[in-house]
Amino acid sequence: MARSRVLLVDDNESVRITLQAALEMNGFEVASATGVNEALHLIGEQQFDVLVSDLHMPGHGDGLTVVSAMRHSNPKAITLVYSGYPEMKAAVAAILMQADEVLLKPLSVPDLVDAIRKKLDGQKKNADRTPESVAEILDSDSEKIMQLWLSRVEENASLNSIHLTTEQRTAHLPQLLKELSTRLRSPQDMRTKLPESKWAHQHGKTRRMQGYSAPMIVEESRMLQVAIFQILQNNLNRVDFSLVLLDVMTIADEVDSQLCQAMQAFSTEPAPVTVAA
Repeated sequence: MARSRVLLVDDNESVRITLQAALEMNGFEVASATGVNEALHLIGEQQFDVLVSDLHMPGHGDGLTVVSAMRHSNPKAITLVYSGYPEMKAAVAAILMQADEVLLKPLSVPDLVDAIRKKLDGQKKNADRTPESVAEILDSDSEKIMQLWLSRVEENASLNSIHLTTEQRTAHLPQLLKELSTRLRSPQDMRTKLPESKWAHQHGKTRRMQGYSAPMIVEESRMLQVAIFQILQNNLNRVDFSLVLLDVMTIADEVDSQLCQAMQAFSTEPAPVTVAA
């Protein structure tokens, strides 16, 4: 059985030598590179099953450059990067880097070997899986988005000062999510004026009549974006990464457009009349 081929990239000689020896002892065939230029040369000349790279090398963005090159030349390769900064684990994961996993220093050899084997095993099991578009994921998980959004709203004291039923609070969401999905399926230039949304306008008018303030509508919209991105984060294994960055920008642009239209309707709708007791 052919051994899995690993490209190891680290400018620290002692770390590189130690990791290479440990990986080879665990049955992997390892080629090593001292930096981005050497790594790019190897990626262009050879095929690899796994990339293991330090994220922070002397050149700014070196780790990201290596990951991007590997994804382009060896799209099926498992990509593992490691960093000495814990905050990078969440910030860099998958969407921006398309890395399969971000490991933290100090790097444990058993953990590294275990991560490589699990990813390779998972890759074999998912070889026939067809990646889904962001629109497909949002369509299939629209109820989860609404539930996540509602749970965040219910934790907000200001929004809950307006007493509404669940149906009244979420009435606008199905149609706005449907419009978002439609736009994702038919991408447009970000500079193109978007069509008017009757649902966004109606939402603004309804919230005015229900007694909302402008900041409350803005906060609801922010929570919707957070809920959408959380669902995508939870489904990274399903995402087609070839369009994901454009889709993320489209989501932000569409939700902001819906908010602007809702605010326009909100500002022109007469305030509800209150009758003194």
